[in-house]
Amino acid sequence: MTQNLLLTYLLLTPIIGGVLVLFFKKEQKELIRWFGIAVSLAAFVISLIIYFGFNQNNPQFQFIHQVIWIKSLNISYHVGVDGISLLLVLLTTFLTPLTLLSTWKAIEKNVKMFTFSMLFLEVGMLGVFISLDIFLFYIFWEAMLIPMYFIIGVWGGERRIYAAVKFFIFTMLGSLLMLVAIIWLAVYASDTLGYFTTNLLELYKVGPTVPHDIQGWMFGAFFLSFAIKVPLFPLHTWLPDAHVEAPTAGSVILAGVLLKMGTYGLVRFCLPLFPQSAVHFAPVISILAVIGIIYGALVSMVQTDMKKLVAYSSVSHLGFVVLGIFAMTVESVQGAVIQMINHGLSTGALFLLVGVLYERTHRRDIAFYGGIAKLVPLYSVVLMIALLSSVGLPGLNGFIGEFLILIGSFKSPVFNNWWFTIFAASGVILAAVYLLWMYQRVVFGPVTNDELKDELTDMNLREMIVIAPIFIFIVWIGIYPNTFLNLTELSTKSILQQVGSFTIDLLK
Repeated sequence: MTQNLLLTYLLLTPIIGGVLVLFFKKEQKELIRWFGIAVSLAAFVISLIIYFGFNQNNPQFQFIHQVIWIKSLNISYHVGVDGISLLLVLLTTFLTPLTLLSTWKAIEKNVKMFTFSMLFLEVGMLGVFISLDIFLFYIFWEAMLIPMYFIIGVWGGERRIYAAVKFFIFTMLGSLLMLVAIIWLAVYASDTLGYFTTNLLELYKVGPTVPHDIQGWMFGAFFLSFAIKVPLFPLHTWLPDAHVEAPTAGSVILAGVLLKMGTYGLVRFCLPLFPQSAVHFAPVISILAVIGIIYGALVSMVQTDMKKLVAYSSVSHLGFVVLGIFAMTVESVQGAVIQMINHGLSTGALFLLVGVLYERTHRRDIAFYGGIAKLVPLYSVVLMIALLSSVGLPGLNGFIGEFLILIGSFKSPVFNNWWFTIFAASGVILAAVYLLWMYQRVVFGPVTNDELKDELTDMNLREMIVIAPIFIFIVWIGIYPNTFLNLTELSTKSILQQVGSFTIDLLK
């Protein structure tokens, strides 16, 4: 029984920690920081216990805990994990303490409320990944918006209010459409099963039986909500503003975890609940994904702000993930899932490293820098590793995900067109262009600005402690990805089996 309560303990840890933070005095900044890091580390330890207790040979959901919440509507607090959601839970609990540690000097205003917001943001993210009740999922999906809105709006840059409101409106619009689809699906289930339910495991049996025309509308509502969060072209316009104005910690969590909630939703809900519609719309969605890959890369090439460049690179990299999901082969979906993790690590590291420079100079424009290798050699090496990871260099994590996605997409039975893969592969080349060109302008050549000689110091011990664990996993996944692929393999096959029979029917 204790094992079944582990996910609940995981949720309660940052909830209780966040509430306790409110009892500290505002002046106790260091104590609050240490306490926030300790709480998030406790959550990470619990997630590791779950990982080591997880049976990789079982494709079903594990650590299930269910308690009736609203009896009349058959809505329950129902949580559990499979290999895919467990990997994202681990990513969330891994990045949260590192981002809190990274803010030691960057956040000086109202540290208490910032720590509170970060802990409750962690609750929302974890809840999204472990919910097995679709109504509970929606509650966590919406709850996550509130702390992120304040993190951008209170501790962000000059245009923080505009960016926060834009982020909120975009996400809220998609969420409301998803709520309509949730209610519609649950009402349809009451006609099919004889009772109203929001239990995801039961809805997996109901969703595929929905008539095609109705299923298309339900799929569209879910897809739009997730596509905004990813963000998929052309719904990406909120992302650069949110990233640029957010504090470094906000950008890391936004890129590292929040965007993955969109791609996770596509895998967890869109494919198994609405398989016919997923297959039917896969070619169109894949075209948008490929456009996003190329568009994101081309726009990144012309950016003058380092943070905005990394932000637009996310549009490109997550285009690969969406392409892999809707190629619907084991390789492509496996690649998409591991690429979610890779992007969280690589882009999270890049935002942290841009933040290191910004803390010292309060400038992010590429033209301000130049020749910093002579001033900060350690930082320059670390930045190069993070960039190569994002480019997809063999031996580092980015290569594995993109390689699997391209292989799986090439042999996909859904869109059956190798041109998708050819155009998508060009994104790998373009990524090398914009990232390495940015590195060359910032790091090499003569020192172009005398201010840098006074302001720029190399990475300190705290900053290295933040970045080192991320680099361990960047190399680990690059050299031995099976540790993580084995975790998700059976869960991926289980989802594709649900889609498989419908795929065959529609492709005959």
